[in-house]
Amino acid sequence: MAECIFCKVASGEINAGIVRRTPEMVAFRDIKPMAPTHVLVIPVEHLNGVRDAKGEAGQRMLGKLMAFTAEVASELGLDGGGYRIVTNTGPDAGQSVDHLHLHLLGGRKLAWPPG
Repeated sequence: MAECIFCKVASGEINAGIVRRTPEMVAFRDIKPMAPTHVLVIPVEHLNGVRDAKGEAGQRMLGKLMAFTAEVASELGLDGGGYRIVTNTGPDAGQSVDHLHLHLLGGRKLAWPPG
């Protein structure tokens, strides 16, 4: 999508603090971090939210996205203390960019429930 800021990050049009990139996924630092480590992980392919990942292809993509996020967490040294992976879908959940993305949060003790 031409106006999607995360599509622009994925294409390299916008410079973001890229942590890791593959042809299918991009992980980059959140510009308003809520934890010492706060990374956003997106598929390069535009989907508005997790609810749009349908069928077998959607399931495969979500599995790859989760596995990629776990790999990024390990690379950032978060395995020892733990981390949280979150996705927000829709405005009531706090989704501010309509491009499927996971938040990888770590580096401190995280409270529950969130928000």
